[in-house]
Amino acid sequence: MNIVDIKLLNGPNYWSIQRHKIVVMLLDLEELENYPTNQIPGFYQGLINLIPSLETHLCLEGVSGGFLNRVKEGTWMGHVVEHIALELQSLAGMDTTFGRTAETDKRGQYHIAFSYEEPRAGKYAAQAAVRIAQALVKNEAYDINIDIEALKKIAYDEFPGPSTYSIIKEAENRNIPCVKLNDHGIVQLGFGAKQKRIQATIASTTGCIAVELAGDKEATKKILESADVPVPKGEIIYDEAELIEAIEYVGYPVAIKPVDGNQGKGATTDITTIDDAIEAMKAAKKYSKRVICESSIRGFDFRALVINYKFVAAAMRTPASVTGDGIHTIRQLIDIENRNPKRGNGHQNVLTAIVVDEATMNVLDKKGYTLDTVLSTGEECWLKPTANLSTGGTATDVTDIVHPSNIALFERIARVIGLDICGIDIIATNLSLPIKETGGAVLEVNAAPGFRMHIDPTNGKPRNVAAPVLDMLFPHDNQGTIPIVAVTGTNGKTTTTRLIAHMAKKVGHKVGYTTTDGIYIKDELVVKGDCSGPASAQFVLKDSAVEFAVLECARGGILRAGLGFPFCHAAVITNVAEDHLGLNGIDTIEKLARVKAVVAETVLPTGYAILNADDDLVYAMKDNVRSKVALFSMYENSLRVKRHCQQGGLAAIYSHNYIVILQGSKRIRIEKVGNIPVTFGGKAQFNIANVLGATLAAFVSNFNLDDIRSGLQSFIPSPEATPGRMNMFYFNQFTVMVDYAHNPHGINAIGKYVKTVDASVKIGIIAGVGDRRDIDLMNVGEEAAKVFDEIIIKLDEDLRGRTQDEIFGLVTAGIQRYALDKKITLHTSECAAVETAINNATPGAFITILTDNIAKVLQCVKDLQQKEELEMKEKETMATQ
Repeated sequence: MNIVDIKLLNGPNYWSIQRHKIVVMLLDLEELENYPTNQIPGFYQGLINLIPSLETHLCLEGVSGGFLNRVKEGTWMGHVVEHIALELQSLAGMDTTFGRTAETDKRGQYHIAFSYEEPRAGKYAAQAAVRIAQALVKNEAYDINIDIEALKKIAYDEFPGPSTYSIIKEAENRNIPCVKLNDHGIVQLGFGAKQKRIQATIASTTGCIAVELAGDKEATKKILESADVPVPKGEIIYDEAELIEAIEYVGYPVAIKPVDGNQGKGATTDITTIDDAIEAMKAAKKYSKRVICESSIRGFDFRALVINYKFVAAAMRTPASVTGDGIHTIRQLIDIENRNPKRGNGHQNVLTAIVVDEATMNVLDKKGYTLDTVLSTGEECWLKPTANLSTGGTATDVTDIVHPSNIALFERIARVIGLDICGIDIIATNLSLPIKETGGAVLEVNAAPGFRMHIDPTNGKPRNVAAPVLDMLFPHDNQGTIPIVAVTGTNGKTTTTRLIAHMAKKVGHKVGYTTTDGIYIKDELVVKGDCSGPASAQFVLKDSAVEFAVLECARGGILRAGLGFPFCHAAVITNVAEDHLGLNGIDTIEKLARVKAVVAETVLPTGYAILNADDDLVYAMKDNVRSKVALFSMYENSLRVKRHCQQGGLAAIYSHNYIVILQGSKRIRIEKVGNIPVTFGGKAQFNIANVLGATLAAFVSNFNLDDIRSGLQSFIPSPEATPGRMNMFYFNQFTVMVDYAHNPHGINAIGKYVKTVDASVKIGIIAGVGDRRDIDLMNVGEEAAKVFDEIIIKLDEDLRGRTQDEIFGLVTAGIQRYALDKKITLHTSECAAVETAINNATPGAFITILTDNIAKVLQCVKDLQQKEELEMKEKETMATQ
């Protein structure tokens, strides 16, 4: 077997609309295509022996063990690899259940699609699954535990911590989009101007001064003390002499900790001797030059959590410990406890594994114990000086017993410090009584407090503390999103996108939009190039200035990585025609329609899928969308539109030279086509269709009708406003038009306009692209022959796997299939082809340049036009001399 390609999708995609994280592996079975699993000796039993958990896998009939039944009866190796990849991830603790395997048009090659949680893990699982299958086929030994441990490590490295994860999951439950911005835990919640950001439990609303203050224990203590909050008596020290003075002032027992510490690092409590105090100061100085020496308050360790200045939870924390059984040593008891499935490295699990370190040895030494000590039955031995969960401690929820006086105190502390997400550490005998009356004290105030002890305590009731964070960031059921309009189709996408964006700007929105020629933020071109893929969509949605997004979505990006957004509020599907067939497994127009349908099926139930009723494949998409449907048609008497509107539906039609919106039986005249420049007086019929779709998008986005009319009237095509879309250049005695039409459907559409042009000769410059099918190249030639009197075939620098003669021959064959007498010339350089046509143009000629290299060709034509203007000026100057 050979892995041909692996793609990692992260958005609605060809394989699944709801499951966004999908690995798509193109696998060539090679000789194994001839051998189903029941013909491979020992394969079935070997698979069960290696991965016995596969016995519960479902397959087709949805019955547990169904997959292994298929293996026993005989299935293809691609199907087996799919299930192994899923099970590997599952054994590593990742929730992955979706899989699908499909044949390609090439015998022995399969697309294997399956879900993942982390991209690196998904790719690793794909590769490992192939290795395992190959080993089973060869009856070779294989250690699957190596792969499981590797996947666990990837998960540990890549997964967000429990606090961040809880906020992300709560956001997802509310349909608030989440975007990972970097590898340092910064996550964007929401899109565009409505977005908020978090890093751990610090939010974009959290004040940086408050965070700095909470990190300075000395400053925090002084502010709390001035606010009449009970705090331990203490001093800041730098050396042993100051330590002795501080102890004389405070009195034993004392606690010593770094001023800039966190998670209990470098902290020691209940110190009763100067020797222990000196050692504790050394430990603290590993984390901070300044050290606090303060009274060690007797009692239990509590953490109170305040969010948006409201108390939400409290937990009692207990240091990492073991309980004796009279048999095992402390070392053995620690090993036994660390085998608890709830414990893991760092924040990987509910509890953190207990690590024996210097602090542990100091605690044991004070008790006169070593790691080889055998504790008596029932004896509890604490192993750490602090109760932090990050050092293996446990937590018990006490939220419901906190006294109202303490709740008021905790909320006041958060306001005093200014922290909207605030963790407060308290030592007290209990929290059911006011701590001021029981001798308790507030030890610290923490920015970025951990949520783990609250969302999954060792004992007591779990608290969804992520919910109040989302309530604070997105009040009143705000989902943190901006209006998103997506546009796809074979032809007309860019013009429709630009027109919708133009109308949105007219309404007053700050618009971000993506097209095949770049990314625009507030009408400024910020990125040049083909930006119709998912990364470009995310670029716009990450920009906090954007209030309205219009996103062009091309097939390539959808297949390569999925859509760049989880949902949209409206989607316009312009048409589906043969283009790029044979690439990426899309070898039929029906499959191409399925790719385009991804966009329509992503529209929210409250939004609109805006479909071309004149296109059978687009119209059929209505049956699978979850949203409302709006139709558009170039035909006033379209039966599809009539049936739709009779049922109260929304539509737009071209009627008596007007753009008309239909709402059930209601007709709304929007504008006369002659007043819409992009239609070229109604001659560019394909642009009328684009206007219909764009007008519906504006209408369902609640744009005012006057603003829609104004937008249609003021959207003037030009090389600057609509590069490569019917850009006209008027030379002295002839005209040049540059357009992006690059497939038979597009050439047919632009040809309808060219046929209306009065010209002495119509010349077409067309492209022969090497990675198209033979029939596609021939059809390009035939469509061009129907329009142009003379045809210049230009070749790209990259022939994409073909020879010049091969491309020229196929396009020529298509031309001659329609007309044998056409004048045909070949150019290997695009600009040379343009220069030849323009330099040899006769009076009254109309030259059409069809290209996908818009910027280069536009500049070439502009240079030639400027050259003509200079020559004419020189002639005028000479004539006057």
